[in-house]
Formats: sequence, C-alpha cells, structure tokens
Amino acid sequence: AASEKGVCAVFFGDDASHLTRDLKKQFPGARLVEGDPAFQQLTSKVIGFIEDPSAALDLPLDIRGTAFQHRVWEALRRIPVGSTASYADIAKAIGSPKATRAVARACGSNRIAVAIPCHRVIGSDGSLTGYRGGVERKRALLAKEANAKR
Repeated sequence: AASEKGVCAVFFGDDASHLTRDLKKQFPGARLVEGDPAFQQLTSKVIGFIEDPSAALDLPLDIRGTAFQHRVWEALRRIPVGSTASYADIAKAIGSPKATRAVARACGSNRIAVAIPCHRVIGSDGSLTGYRGGVERKRALLAKEANAKR
C-alpha cells in the first residue's frame, strides 16, 4: 500500500482476498485502487529486492508509528543484508537495553515488510521467532539474503 508520501505497507500472503481484507483492516479509510502504473513500479521494486537482496531497495516510505517504534525500525534498517540481530541487540542499539519485549512488539507492528527488515531479528538463542509473514517466509528471506551476501 502507498500514500502520497510513499509505501506504507508491504504484506506477504498466499491469498489476494486475505491480503485485501488485511489492508482494509489496517487502513480503514483508504481507497483501494488497482492497476496504477506508479504503484506497480513500487511493487516491482519490492519483488525485485526479494528476488535479489543484493540490490538496493530504494523506496519512498510513509512510516507510521510511535517514536519508540521509529527508533526500533531505524535500527532494523541498519542491519546489513545477510546479517541478523537479536531483539536484545536492537534494544541495546536504541539505548533501551531492558526493552526487549517492546522491541518485539515494535517488530510485530511493522507494516512495511522487507523495507523495514524485521525478518532479520532473531531470538537471543539464534532461533527464528515469530514473523507477520510466517516463520517459513522469514526463513526463506534470510536464506536468500545469506546467498546474496556470498
């Protein structure tokens, strides 16, 4: 989804009707428009990045969230492709070392998958934890990024 400012949502899913319902739920006042060439260009950039994570993902973003969420999301954007960080690492990076759970909530609130790479955040023990797009999708994104890094 995009606003006049930029991309405000990137969701993953296997069912278009489910994704449309999710968008309507997340953005109840939005007007859904299909077939817009400018939007299709943004979509192509996201798909291109997923296919080849070594390419830069240069998108205008309309990032909506609290000040704390913005701090978390900026820290996530600094995690290099092919790397991961724990929730505790992110909490430390933003100067709130005891805010591990709040960091996890901020990751769960992220509407702009891939551009704000919450898939790069893992448990302190190295485990793949929850992901809005599903843990299997998280695993696949990380594997693609690891291969792109080589």
